[in-house]
Order: sequence, then structure tokens, then C-alpha cells
Amino acid sequence: MSGRRVDAHHHLWQTSVRRHAWLDGEDTAAIRRDYTPADLREAAVGIDATVLVQVLPDLEESVEFLAIAAAEPLIAGVVGWLDLTGSPARDLERLRSAPGGGLLKGIRHLVEPEPDPRWLEREDVLAGLAAVRDAGLGYDLLVRPHQLPAATAAVRALPDLTFVLDHLAKPPIASGELEPWATDLATLAREPNVVAKLSGLVTEAGRPWRVEDLRPYAETALTAFGPDRLMVGSDWPVCLLAGTYAEVMDTAESLLAELTPAERDAVRGGTASRVYGLAP
Repeated sequence: MSGRRVDAHHHLWQTSVRRHAWLDGEDTAAIRRDYTPADLREAAVGIDATVLVQVLPDLEESVEFLAIAAAEPLIAGVVGWLDLTGSPARDLERLRSAPGGGLLKGIRHLVEPEPDPRWLEREDVLAGLAAVRDAGLGYDLLVRPHQLPAATAAVRALPDLTFVLDHLAKPPIASGELEPWATDLATLAREPNVVAKLSGLVTEAGRPWRVEDLRPYAETALTAFGPDRLMVGSDWPVCLLAGTYAEVMDTAESLLAELTPAERDAVRGGTASRVYGLAP
């Protein structure tokens, strides 16, 4: 195995510091505890760098994540949060000027629970995304399959902003359905300013799952985006609901087995390093 290995998508949280209401349900009880950089180092064996992604719609969490990243050599970048429809330029300055602000690589909003399926097409949202573009950052798309058309519209409206699709838009792996997700994903992938993460798939499959359950979705993404526009992310510790860190990353290796060594290196770390501008 050669090339830099990057986990392009993971989280940390401290329930003792900040309320995480999404962890209150029975289905998330297994991960209802603190996850720290020490836990990350223990889990991410063989990984050279990671990207820490926001969890809550809370600017102060992002400020804390930047400080954590500045103190943890394994974390090479942070995807933070800000209110796209509020004062994004002011909030971006707040993040950039915070300790570790130079590690801010992107912004993400939790579009997935927005009741308006066309939320990403709103003028105020597009204005916020333009501020992210003007700051030289990327934008992570967290959407469900029914929100892919709006995501495509936003990507087309801002051709000079790099979008990163998280978790392949959470396809319906548990049911085994491919359409209309596959067609909508391919439409999005035709836009050159969007890349995607092979992440979160085991959670969408649910226990028990097999590598072959995930393969049609990974192959669809590889066909649509190609290795130079795909990156692997663990989605740890959320992934622990369906598999260990090692199982998730080993599964990714199995899904990439038919690629050439150069193509595998791109998905394992090259794409993430380039897109997020991760320092060596």
C-alpha cells in the first residue's frame, strides 16, 4: 500500500460540554459518550491525516474544533459550521481569526433535516454559499436523495465553488434500491466543481450488512465521479452504530480493489489532500 491515507470525514463530540439532542434516541445509545482526539488516535491506525467535520449547527463548536485540530497533529483540516442565511462573512472572520483558524478548509450546514427540499436554491442560501466561495473554502453537502436536484441547482449556480458530497447523499442501501438516487447522483456528478465521499455507507445499510450490499452504490459513485473526484471517510464515531473504524476502512479497501494503484491512492488520500488543501 502506498500514498498518503486520509480519513476525509470524521467527528468528535463532548456531550459533557454541549447538548447533542440527536443522541437522545435509543438507536444512538451505543455512541452516547464523549469522543476525543485520544479516541481518534486509537481508532485511526494506519491513517496519516484526517478531516474533522462539524456535528452541531453551532459556531462555537467550530471554534473549539479548530483549537482541537491545532493541538492534534493527526487532524489536518476542519469543516466547520456557520449560518449561511445570517452573517456568513462575519462568522467566517470569527473562525479564521480563532486559534487554529488556518486549518479551516470548508463549511457545512445540516441540509438533510431542512423541511424545504429546495432549501439550497434559496437566494439567501446561495448568497451565503457565495461568501464561502469568496473566502476560498469548499462546501460540504449533507443531503438526502430527494434533495439531490436542489444540490445540483446550487452547484450549477456557483461553478467556482467546490462542493463535496457527504455520504453519497445517503442512498437507500438497506432497501437495496438504486433509483432514482443513481440517476440523480450521475446528474450531479456531471458538474465539474463537485466531488464526493465514500463515507457513511455502513450506517445506511444497517446491521447486518455485507460488503456486497455496498458494492452497487460504490460502483455507481466510481462510474459517476471517477477516482480523482472521490475520497474515503470513516464517519467515525457515527459508523460505530454499524461497524468498527477498522471494518469501515477495510471495507473501503475491498470496494476499491479493482482500481489501479494510482486510482486507489487518489481515493485513499490524494483527492482529499487536493480538494481540502491539506498540508503534508
